[in-house]
Amino acid sequence: MNFIYVLNGKKIKNTLLIVLISFFTAVLLFTQNIVHIPVFSVKDGPKAIYKGENGIALTFDLGWGDERAEPIIETLIKNNINRATFFLSGSWAERHPDLVKKIVENKFEIGILGYSYTDYTSLENSEIRKDIQKAQAVFKKLQVKDIKLLRAPTGHFDKRVIQIANQYGLTIVHWSVNTNDWKNPGVNKIIENGSKARNGDIILLHASDSAKQTKKALPDLIQRIKDKGDFVTVSDMMTNGKVHTTLVP
Repeated sequence: MNFIYVLNGKKIKNTLLIVLISFFTAVLLFTQNIVHIPVFSVKDGPKAIYKGENGIALTFDLGWGDERAEPIIETLIKNNINRATFFLSGSWAERHPDLVKKIVENKFEIGILGYSYTDYTSLENSEIRKDIQKAQAVFKKLQVKDIKLLRAPTGHFDKRVIQIANQYGLTIVHWSVNTNDWKNPGVNKIIENGSKARNGDIILLHASDSAKQTKKALPDLIQRIKDKGDFVTVSDMMTNGKVHTTLVP
């Protein structure tokens, strides 16, 4: 009997080992799947996008400053990039109508970065609406038509912001690759960060005066990623394939 008991004990241990291995494997697979769950979307409602399927979208946030924007625009033109998206604050656009015109004339896309550079998640709904309306009025006055994209100032948003943007016919656009160029980490670091981009990625860059190294980093960054996908605007990306959306609490 003791012999039989030992055999059963071994079988029990083996069974428990198999169960434990299966359990941890399931946990690992579940965790990996969570990583790929879209983040930033309102269930059964308006959505924010952060990634697409086809092309690579260079996007530039531009909320303030007088010095960096035009050299960055010129660098894109010099490197034969005619598909990129500039998210402009209404207050900046109001002060630089000549550069807004230059962006449009060179076939770059314009999205809204609010009017004033304020964190929308800290505002009441009425204040968010007022800021969006004020920005739209500026672009209408500058004869920039058919703007459909909004990037939340500071990059922070919640489901309220998504829903309000949708009421104005705007889609919130986030990003999948952050160069952190506004931190001025060094030209090589900006290139390294941006070079992580793959086909379908939306890259965050800046053209405000705080981004002192972006212009110098752009030519090498463009060379490193140009074979990974065609350069497109965010709207091109939305039109030419599926886009990934994200969950907002």
